[in-house]
Amino acid sequence: MDIDRSAPVVVELHRTMHAPLETIWQLHTEVDCWPQWNTGIDTAVLHGPLAVGAVFDWTTAGLVISFTVAELSPKRRIVWGGPAHGITGIHVWEFEETSDGVQVSTRESWAGAPVEANLHAMHLALEESLLAWLQVLKTTAENRN
Repeated sequence: MDIDRSAPVVVELHRTMHAPLETIWQLHTEVDCWPQWNTGIDTAVLHGPLAVGAVFDWTTAGLVISFTVAELSPKRRIVWGGPAHGITGIHVWEFEETSDGVQVSTRESWAGAPVEANLHAMHLALEESLLAWLQVLKTTAENRN
């Protein structure tokens, strides 16, 4: 599964992290713990074990979001998404060990009337959100070594 490449807002980013893949994966996939290390997330609850079809609810910037895990390949890839506040989001995360560390790649698409109403602001909001997530994931993982 991939993002919706025809969506009006698409952001793709990469970051190399100097921490064990296991640490990065654990931080990223222990949904209930997100608020402990990611200040952009107020609450997060995974309903059941992490698996394809699992649903998790989280709040950020006053928005309550419910997403479903669509694909899961442990320590390699996770895809989630769904509708939230008129926006359909699809988010792909990939993790690859390299000679320089762990390459974390993220790409997300947003579609829907709120996105189309203000493309520039929505693109900026998504990009800033993903940059912040990558930075705090990197910092947290690297400080755990």
